[in-house]
Amino acid sequence: MGCARIFAALRRCKKLEDDSTTQLSRCLGLIDLTALGVGSTLGLGVYVLAGAVAKTVAGPAVTLSFLVAAIASAFAGLCYAEFAARVPKAGSAYVYSYVSVGEFVAFTIGWNLILEYVIGTASVAKGMANYVDSLCNNTLANTMTSIAPINISFLADYPDFFAFALVLLITILLAVGVSESTKINNVFTALNMITVVVVVIAGAMKSDPANWRINIEDIPEDQRASAGAGGFMPWGVAGVMAGAAKCFFGFVGFDCVATTGEEAKNPKRDIPLSIVLSLVIIFASYFSIATVLTMMWPYYLQDADAPFPYVFIQVGMPVVRWLVTGGAVCALCTSLLGAMFPLPRVLYAMASDGVLFRPLAVINAKTKTPMLATILSGLLSAIMAAIFNLNQLIDMMSIGTLLAYTIVATSVLILRYEEHEDLQLKNGKPVPDTAYTVVRQIFNLLGLKHPTELSANIAKWSIGILGVAALGTCAVMRWEVSSAELQVALFAAGAGVLLAILLILYRQPRNDVKHLTFTVPLVPLVPYLSVCMNLYLMMQLDYQTWVRFIIWLAVGYLIYFIYGIRNSSLRLESKKLKNGLEEKHVVTKF
Repeated sequence: MGCARIFAALRRCKKLEDDSTTQLSRCLGLIDLTALGVGSTLGLGVYVLAGAVAKTVAGPAVTLSFLVAAIASAFAGLCYAEFAARVPKAGSAYVYSYVSVGEFVAFTIGWNLILEYVIGTASVAKGMANYVDSLCNNTLANTMTSIAPINISFLADYPDFFAFALVLLITILLAVGVSESTKINNVFTALNMITVVVVVIAGAMKSDPANWRINIEDIPEDQRASAGAGGFMPWGVAGVMAGAAKCFFGFVGFDCVATTGEEAKNPKRDIPLSIVLSLVIIFASYFSIATVLTMMWPYYLQDADAPFPYVFIQVGMPVVRWLVTGGAVCALCTSLLGAMFPLPRVLYAMASDGVLFRPLAVINAKTKTPMLATILSGLLSAIMAAIFNLNQLIDMMSIGTLLAYTIVATSVLILRYEEHEDLQLKNGKPVPDTAYTVVRQIFNLLGLKHPTELSANIAKWSIGILGVAALGTCAVMRWEVSSAELQVALFAAGAGVLLAILLILYRQPRNDVKHLTFTVPLVPLVPYLSVCMNLYLMMQLDYQTWVRFIIWLAVGYLIYFIYGIRNSSLRLESKKLKNGLEEKHVVTKF
């Protein structure tokens, strides 16, 4: 009985409530939300990512890599946008999964998002500190390494107090209030976009399409070993896809818009629209930047760390180099604000539900922000920025993001196929769940028009099998097996199962979603593709990332099973309701 109670507790879900009241300040419009999404995403990546991927992975075809990454991000963005229309509450994927999947999965995602945003904030601060220090001939790094070296393999070479101070500065800014911080973010985002436009125009003046058609024979011998096969796709389609896996993380950040549900003026309309607008602006910027960069200078001669300052010096435009440097600083400021912005709001949402410590949900009466959550999350990010190096931080960013995207896509599917009480009468007399009816309903030969308990269960089992089959198929693609024939056979079997799952989901009745201001098109195809692509990218991560991730989850589950499961608002409400019924029963009996 104890196990059954625990299992029921893990699966308890929040109800979807149409409630627009909130303690937070509703001050964000469509422009604010779009600027927040663009600013948090279009950061250092626009100045570094294109050159690094072009030089080592994809060549001029980095433009196609950005296109593939944009499509993968768009699938996740569409799923986020529908949930923002369904659940205009603070908390992002945490709230979405709490509504549709259950408390345990919701806590897992929320804890995961905390990791993503903490590391995102720390990595941007570290990147900005490194960028500024490089302009000063690495004076800070050299001085601190000689004065206070850290001789531990899994930590940074020295304590970075500059990065620490940057995070604390952003923390103070966010603690002061959302309206003030978003005004500054809007200014920095505008400066960033102006820089991108100037770079594209200046770069186009020096572009040479011949740099997309360089023959391997024309490449100097000392460069050939690291230049692939030359041409537009030096490393072929495999290079384009490998580049897409790297470029995908240049789009991470737009989901911070979805955490502003309780601070947006019109969340059901503005949040979905701002997510779509953000992704369009971000892709246009990345594609344009990658195009002019690879046309201005041969891909194999790019500087992987700071490509644009290097290229503009090479083509005789040193003035633009300093403009790019200024734009990079503005981009890093907006990225730092965008990375930090959602963190206290996720903590606030989880603490409000009782699955994390409730004092984190206290809203300051003057600033209308979760003060304690903001300060503690800022301190954690600042400490990580100070003691870890950039590569160690970046390695941990991806896994939390991809798992959150996967859960959101899964939640979209579950909500579309679940049975609603008001539709039970429309389905007529319930059909008994025999083996024969289950087999017939797998392909909806019963002709159901609305979801029933049977069709909902079939859909949920299919979604579960989808996750397992996608993981297995991606593992076969990732690692080589003993023989090529066996690998092809395993891949064909996995692909067959995945196609069968898609057909089964396509045949099941779905809920009417006409009342929503935004819906994912082509369900179940778009969420299905999102799950498969995210799991594929997760399988590309190394085992060290998985080990760190498992340790982080273990700490979170310790908190949940000691504190959260007992103090959950759903448990307290259920207990109060139960006590009330018992008292009523005693009075009636008396």
